[in-house]
Amino acid sequence: MSGLTGTPFGALSIAILRGFVRDRSALFFAVVFPLMFLVLFGALLGNQDQPEIEMVKVGDVPLLDHLPADARSAFDATFDVEESDDLDAALELVRKGDADVAVEQRGDTLVAHYTQTEQVGAAITQVTLQAYVDGANVAVSGRPPKFGFEADRVEDDSLTTIQYYTPGLLGWAIAMSSAFGAAATLQGWRQSKLLRRLQLAPVSTPTIVGARVAVTIGIALGQTAIFLGLGWAALGLTLTGSWWMSLPLVVVGTLCFMAIGLLAGAVAKSTEGAVNMANFLVLPMAFLSGSFFPLDGAPTWLRRLSDVLPLKHLNEAMLDVLVRGEGPGSALVPLGILAAFAVVVTLLAAKLFRWDTA
Repeated sequence: MSGLTGTPFGALSIAILRGFVRDRSALFFAVVFPLMFLVLFGALLGNQDQPEIEMVKVGDVPLLDHLPADARSAFDATFDVEESDDLDAALELVRKGDADVAVEQRGDTLVAHYTQTEQVGAAITQVTLQAYVDGANVAVSGRPPKFGFEADRVEDDSLTTIQYYTPGLLGWAIAMSSAFGAAATLQGWRQSKLLRRLQLAPVSTPTIVGARVAVTIGIALGQTAIFLGLGWAALGLTLTGSWWMSLPLVVVGTLCFMAIGLLAGAVAKSTEGAVNMANFLVLPMAFLSGSFFPLDGAPTWLRRLSDVLPLKHLNEAMLDVLVRGEGPGSALVPLGILAAFAVVVTLLAAKLFRWDTA
């Protein structure tokens, strides 16, 4: 260790790291703030199963009351049924969101009353009830159905919902920490004239840049260890596939978002402006890259836009190697995209770089 501290690279790296640890706001936004999201999602979604559909059954509904034994068991597992004789009261429960559907039978017609405010739940309810109606029609006709249906999930049953959020939240944490750290450091050094003093000191520019990069990568790897460790110990995270490929992804992803931070620091004229610009670039990217929620239901043009964002490729690659059980090859293309993005943005930042604020 003494040999490392005796070199300009080592001394500068330790000084940068100490500055990071002493900066409580930087430490908070790099580690504590993203972990708050991880714990929140873990508490809300960690053991989430498909909830039962809350049904109010109004009066006698023979079609549902006389289901065969196998259909009855499936029905009871799907619906939480409350009985009522008052249709208006049942409709009011649905209107207020206290029930998902109110069901009555008019002659041979099953009538389901639902609310438009819960379109996804309403669609699921309608499809499910239609299946029971179709089953009753088949039973009455006396002819067995020609086709069968079986649903089988492709993922391992041990996977919990939080596992799909952990890679995206980790990617966002790395992007935020790397971009903010680079932007604030560059602009802070420029405003305090430290950048000019380092230029005149007997320390080469590659040494300064190397120390800053090494510390940022070390922080990112520390974030990864904390995220995965907490997820495994407290939230039931199960690592699958080539999970170790997340490490090179973290390293290259850090370089990519450091480049974005350097660009913000090169363009802005104050530390606050640099941090705000980095925030302006990273936060919308997090929403458009699936860090907080999937984009499956987004418009096509929005999903095409997300394809050009580096965070989208980092999140997808992390999801592949940590959750989907993909091999190391699944990370190669995202690594190339992130590296290319880092090179292009770094060259742009270097072109716009200024030693002084003037």
